[in-house]
Amino acid sequence: MPRRLENDKWLFLVTLVLCLLGAVMIFSASAVTAEQQFGHSYHFVLRQVMWLAVGLLGMFGLMKLDYHTLREPAVVYTVLCVVLVLLVGALFMDKSHATHRWIKLGPAQIQPSELAKLAVILYLAWFLDLKRRSRNSLEFCQDDFTRTILPAVAPILICVGLIVLEPDLGTSVDIVLIMTAILFGAGLSWKWIAVGAAAAAPVLFFLITHVSYRNARLTAFLHPEADPQGAGFQLLQSLIAVGSGGFTGVGLMESKQKLFYLPEAHTDFIYAVICEELGFIGAAMVIALFAAYAWRGLRASFNAPDGFGRMLALGATVMVMFQSLINFAVVLGMMPTKGIPLPFVSYGGSSLLVMLLATGVLLNIAQQGDGSGGLRA
Repeated sequence: MPRRLENDKWLFLVTLVLCLLGAVMIFSASAVTAEQQFGHSYHFVLRQVMWLAVGLLGMFGLMKLDYHTLREPAVVYTVLCVVLVLLVGALFMDKSHATHRWIKLGPAQIQPSELAKLAVILYLAWFLDLKRRSRNSLEFCQDDFTRTILPAVAPILICVGLIVLEPDLGTSVDIVLIMTAILFGAGLSWKWIAVGAAAAAPVLFFLITHVSYRNARLTAFLHPEADPQGAGFQLLQSLIAVGSGGFTGVGLMESKQKLFYLPEAHTDFIYAVICEELGFIGAAMVIALFAAYAWRGLRASFNAPDGFGRMLALGATVMVMFQSLINFAVVLGMMPTKGIPLPFVSYGGSSLLVMLLATGVLLNIAQQGDGSGGLRA
């Protein structure tokens, strides 16, 4: 008698709570701005809810679709090629916020760099599982650089290079971190990770120090008080919002910093509004929700019935966790400002869609887990 598949109710519930919290906080953070710019206060939250509906449909669809279907080479190469074409196409689109990050499809916009995260996870999971099955071993051959390591990272580095050209250094670094985590989970030794870090360090240094606005962000991060009305303004306003919340917050919809003081209050810095309105209690609850997501995601990875599922679940989990940790660090002044949204919570259709699709795959893997992994409920 076949085993009855069961959904991971905790993972599903955590995801849903984060999405609903995001919708509420987007309305709170954007109502005044939307009223001024578009004539009605519901502009941003309505767009987010529409993307949420599309994302939930995609998530439910992937929950029902056996994730092994994604292991077909035709699926992997199609996804990778489509994302590469979109990344190239974005470079020829009109600039928005001085970057080429979006492609307009009628009234909607998509951000190919967000889709690239899914393509990277899918490709690496497929490639590493292919090598594992060909050698009948979970770990790939680390000494075979040209036949294993190079083909594993080359398509990803092409995607990263195109994203850097947009320019979007934050997402590029995020994708490299996801790639590194998956490769390490597949058995890549610290030796190769150290080599990769040593090779990437001068490139990263050059991209930061030789681009004026990135250099200004670094200076503002180190000394925000030196230019409180210029480069250090956003970080200082974020810290004011965080500090103003105290333990219990000033109350929902009562934030002062969102009233044209804190830039990007409903997108990259929505966590600062959460800290101000809901206080330490609300901020800690958000962190706890992401910690619960990480626990269930890693549990799904360790309990996955095969290497492909293990790497796919690991990639989806670290994608959400790395992005949330970077966002927390930026808002709290622990690293320079980057355009990294808070998963499920920040305003942004492409990010929300990608996170929900990844969660749908994660839920499907959790359904088929054999329960023999290292993490138990």
